[in-house]
Amino acid sequence: MPETDLRPAPPVTQDADATAYDPTTVEAGWYAFWEGHDFFRADTERGQAQRDAGTSPFVIPMPPPNVTGRLHMGHALQDAVQDALIRMNRMRGVESLWIPGMDHAGIATQNVVERKLRAEGIERKQIGREAFLEHVWAYVEEFGGIILDQKRRLGASCDWSRERFTLDDDYNHVVQDIFVKLYEQGLIYRGHYLVNWDPENMTAISDEEVDNVERDGQMWWIQYPYADRDGHITIATTRPETMLGDTAIAVHPEDERYTDLVGQRVRLPLTDRTIPIVADEHANPEFGAGALKVTPAHDKNDFEIGKRHDLEVLTIMNPDATINEHGGPYEGLDRFEARKQIVADLDAAGLLDKVEPYKTSVPISSRSKAVIEPLISRQWFVKMQPLADLGLQALRDGDIRFYPERWQNEYVRWLDNIRDWTISRQLWWGHRIPVWYYVDADGEIDESRDFVVSVEQPEPGMVQDEDVLDTWFSSWLWPFATLGWPEETDDLKAFYPSTVLVSGYDILFFWIARMVMAGLHFTGNVPFRDIYITGMIKDAQGRWMSKSLGNGIDPLDMIEQYGADAVRFSLNVLCTPGQDIKLEPSKFEMGRNFANKIWNAFNVFGRFMEPGKDYKRTRSFDELDLVERWLLTRLNQTVKTVDEAVGRYRLNEAALAIYDLFWRDYCDWYLELAKPEFGEQMDDETIALAIEVYEQMTKLLHPFMPFITEELWHRLRPREAGDACIAAAWPEANDAETDPDAAEAFALMQELISGIRGVKSQYGVAPSKPVEALVNLAGTAPLTETLDAHGRYFERLANVDRLTVGTDLAKPKASATVVIGSHEVFVPLAGMIDLDAERDRLLKAIEEKEGFRASVQKKLSNEQFTSRAPAEVVERERQKAADASAEIDKLRANLDDLG
Repeated sequence: MPETDLRPAPPVTQDADATAYDPTTVEAGWYAFWEGHDFFRADTERGQAQRDAGTSPFVIPMPPPNVTGRLHMGHALQDAVQDALIRMNRMRGVESLWIPGMDHAGIATQNVVERKLRAEGIERKQIGREAFLEHVWAYVEEFGGIILDQKRRLGASCDWSRERFTLDDDYNHVVQDIFVKLYEQGLIYRGHYLVNWDPENMTAISDEEVDNVERDGQMWWIQYPYADRDGHITIATTRPETMLGDTAIAVHPEDERYTDLVGQRVRLPLTDRTIPIVADEHANPEFGAGALKVTPAHDKNDFEIGKRHDLEVLTIMNPDATINEHGGPYEGLDRFEARKQIVADLDAAGLLDKVEPYKTSVPISSRSKAVIEPLISRQWFVKMQPLADLGLQALRDGDIRFYPERWQNEYVRWLDNIRDWTISRQLWWGHRIPVWYYVDADGEIDESRDFVVSVEQPEPGMVQDEDVLDTWFSSWLWPFATLGWPEETDDLKAFYPSTVLVSGYDILFFWIARMVMAGLHFTGNVPFRDIYITGMIKDAQGRWMSKSLGNGIDPLDMIEQYGADAVRFSLNVLCTPGQDIKLEPSKFEMGRNFANKIWNAFNVFGRFMEPGKDYKRTRSFDELDLVERWLLTRLNQTVKTVDEAVGRYRLNEAALAIYDLFWRDYCDWYLELAKPEFGEQMDDETIALAIEVYEQMTKLLHPFMPFITEELWHRLRPREAGDACIAAAWPEANDAETDPDAAEAFALMQELISGIRGVKSQYGVAPSKPVEALVNLAGTAPLTETLDAHGRYFERLANVDRLTVGTDLAKPKASATVVIGSHEVFVPLAGMIDLDAERDRLLKAIEEKEGFRASVQKKLSNEQFTSRAPAEVVERERQKAADASAEIDKLRANLDDLG
């Protein structure tokens, strides 16, 4: 007996006769069908064969979303673009791999679980590390991966058999092994340095995780009395609370106001300390009074000044941003409460000169949104300059390419100014740092003995570093770690390097540039050749979407309302390279309306199809009618346009080209001519060509709108079991079925017919009312013959019951004229409209419009108005006058037409 095929059959979905497309019904079953037939799975052997042949498979590493995240519109945009590329290349016969997975998202996930426990009255530190991690894993098991199911709802065709998680055991081992290798290579080191401290999450974060936000603040001018004589020096600061940690005053060495003060000391207000005045070129004579308070423990620039002058580094804040024991009477106060109290005390002591409004750039944690506090802390760092040099060289050598190209400038700017990367985080959830310490008899770390860097515990009794690694330290390995590196796996050999990385510009530095550096350093090759940077999703006003503003748009809500295909197609159309997307729900109506058009277009010919019959065209290209040759020409032109646009990662142009072919050419022109009169049947040859072109268009559309195209592809003709649009061959342009002359002739007819329709609309003639038309050609006899031979097109599409085509035709009286290039169309209006009534209407309209123009011109002739009104208001009035003149000219031309 033959084996039973256990793969799912094509789902039975919407009734073919339904006039409105129902995405909920159609989209429900196809994803299981695709998965059940393993259409998403990439074959390693075929991939290797293609790489050996020099064609290479097509590979995209998916930016791994947070494990406890939910699908947002940014994900939807990225997935719509990536899935379109994957599906397209899969149909081209290129072995295509889209690697899915999730990121453990250290800070974000830990914060979620901490908030959940806190609501239950449990604090993390009360239960300890192991118990807390059990809670995190339980949460991840319950809620982790929801976003991947949501990606399925959108239609993402990832190879789920290769799904990875950055805290998988083998991935964790890779991350720790990388740490050890970098340490052994001298690229990881530990030290006490000034870091960006997030007092909300109680951890250090990297420069790239800090957002500098301009805010309204204040500038306080404070007197520092001289220690050994009368008088004072004045400094200006935006952070008066940090004065508690001042260890010097700096002045510029060429600032003559302070030359004789260098080396002297001043009393630090509100304390019993004195501090020196030093000369340093960082001091700006133009800022404030020209003197700069120096707080090495709480400002990066001051830290460098401190090193140059060997100043004391005095930390005055605890990790939670409260004032510590060095703050005297302010100990225990939150830094901003301390600020208020210090300002009040300075004022009471007569040491506050003045306070001024001042806009300042405030460093904000991108994670917690807390104000960053620069703090001296012992952390682990990666030396980035040697790695940055590799990344820069790869760009210079053309090994990576940016789309749009302008983003390479940002890439270069960041790498040229790169700083060492703070990779340690004071968290519990994440990849624990593989460093081990000896302990003394009291169980404390023995600082007198060297630590050991090792993935495994080197000796019994040693304790591991409490900190974990920055989330991005695992993510930068994603393109090759997901394929089995450091082992030389078959997957790694077949699918590395990847083809393209698709991402928003928000993680250009966090992730993309670091992946380039990691790939080059560890594998000797770039992780991907192309870097396609999309714009970012914003609201209709151009603002970032956020919970606080309540302006977010849930992609799942949009899928429920419009359908996944509509959301995908609309996002691809809106995704213009290099531009952010101002989004509102109504933007998805385009995709929904297009899906309806696609569905209803099928029914134009589908209702005449016999069940089970395979319609094939028997006529040669030369035997086809003009409109049919034009349509096939347009199809082949569009295939080339789409391929060229996708090659430049301009998927918006590709999608619009298909849209134009389908809606304007196929539906608005071809089907209108091909469909039979009411009550008649469509002949088999017409059905065959309608199916042939429709089938090619469903394949072009499939990467953008996979559900509806899969559904309709199965309805076009009988299919073998397991056949699917997702696996169908990508259309290829056929030059043998391209006729530029036919395309040009029909394009002229389109313009002529549109002109006649426009006249009928302009003069209020019903579309159904027959009219006469005279086409006065400037061309040759063949063109006249072509138009004469296809007079039925004019009759069918413009209801022209009498068509005259010729050269040097006289214009009939009371006729409207339409100029098409060097040709003219005359449409006699006598008998079509009441000429006298129309003349009266036009004269009245001209009178009213001239009166309006006169009032505008009077305003513009008033010098007081033109000199005092804002320029844009004056320009608006000028435009009103110009528009009125254009309308008057048009009305007069129409009046002249009537004779």
